[in-house]
Amino acid sequence: MTKSDLVARLAERFPQLGAKDADLAVKMILDTMSEVLTRGDRIEIRGFGSFALNYRPPRMGRNPKSGDKVSVPEKWVPHFKAGKELRECVDRTVKAGKAQ
Repeated sequence: MTKSDLVARLAERFPQLGAKDADLAVKMILDTMSEVLTRGDRIEIRGFGSFALNYRPPRMGRNPKSGDKVSVPEKWVPHFKAGKELRECVDRTVKAGKAQ
């Protein structure tokens, strides 16, 4: 699902929202989530999951084309951990053969 698919579904499900309003709502949610993670805070959505930051220490990598060693700097990366309800729902759906 893409952002535009999400906007279209939101506008379809709530007809009182125009396409522009649905787009604005999705944009505001995603922008706020990005802002919170940028501050180093954690996001928890009960029943869905949580977003946090993981630290990746500096390391020596390898250029796959040439095989040369490359220094990879330290970095912080966003990490999503699915909540129990989401994991169970996905597992049931896949086991039932409904997901492709």
